[in-house]
Amino acid sequence: MLSRVADAIYWLNRYVERAENIARFINANVNLILDSPTGVAQQWEPLVLTTGDLPVFQDRYGEATAENVIQFLTFDRDNANSIISCLRSARENARSIREIISSEMWEQVNTFYFMVQDAAEGQATFEPQDFFTEVKLASHLFAGVMDATMTHNEGWHFGQMGRFLERADKTARILDVKYFLLLPSVKDVGTTLDELQWMGLLRSASAYEMYRKCQHRITPTGVAEFLILDREFPRSIRFCLMQAERSLHQITGSSPGTWSNPAERSLGRLRSELDYLSIEEIVQMGLHECLNDLQQQIYGVGNNIFETFFALKPIS
Repeated sequence: MLSRVADAIYWLNRYVERAENIARFINANVNLILDSPTGVAQQWEPLVLTTGDLPVFQDRYGEATAENVIQFLTFDRDNANSIISCLRSARENARSIREIISSEMWEQVNTFYFMVQDAAEGQATFEPQDFFTEVKLASHLFAGVMDATMTHNEGWHFGQMGRFLERADKTARILDVKYFLLLPSVKDVGTTLDELQWMGLLRSASAYEMYRKCQHRITPTGVAEFLILDREFPRSIRFCLMQAERSLHQITGSSPGTWSNPAERSLGRLRSELDYLSIEEIVQMGLHECLNDLQQQIYGVGNNIFETFFALKPIS
């Protein structure tokens, strides 16, 4: 497979997944504010921090109000990580490989992009909860269409790898932001407000119902363990890395447990670390420190994938 094609399928899926995750963050925060007791300050700045764009936001918008943050993360075409920018990039990647992907995939990306563009042009009637729910469903529809209409060959596996690495990164980021920033003060730990925020976090990952099926009480360590280490929940970091590694081995033909390039080595090492990590060890080393390390390693895996499969090699 041409590296150009593999790169486009990989990033097409990363951008669609990124748009969905941004919608999840914002929608969960809107719901959290509606559920919070009267007098609790609204928290919008951590959402911008989650995407890594806080300095850019502060320079251009200043105060982190609901209106400013939603505009920046949803409709700002100059913000590369906004929903509309992600979908514009996804659409351009899809356009460049129309002969490789199915027509249904192209139609869904197109429909998704124009749905967001129409919302950007008609903001006077903008309903945040309805819109962000539509974004999530459109992303799910794209994933389903891709799985159902594209041959599960190398190209499909590059798409899977992009989707799951993006998802793992965003799960780590939103969990880190909640733990590190959202709680107003130590005295709120264990209170109704604290529980509401952890419930909001679970809902942002569509994890609330699945979490409650396996654990009755909502605790910080329980939520962290579920979203980091669970083997079966499709948005946990461990599950995402397992799926990404499986696709990587399908692409290279290497046997599980072995590696033939830096991408396989870095991803295999990270996945195996999580296989033998316990929540007690995570708490002992510090949840923030652990999540920060996970984000850096996931970023490193992405760089290794680029160097191994997508970077142009000089002709000797």
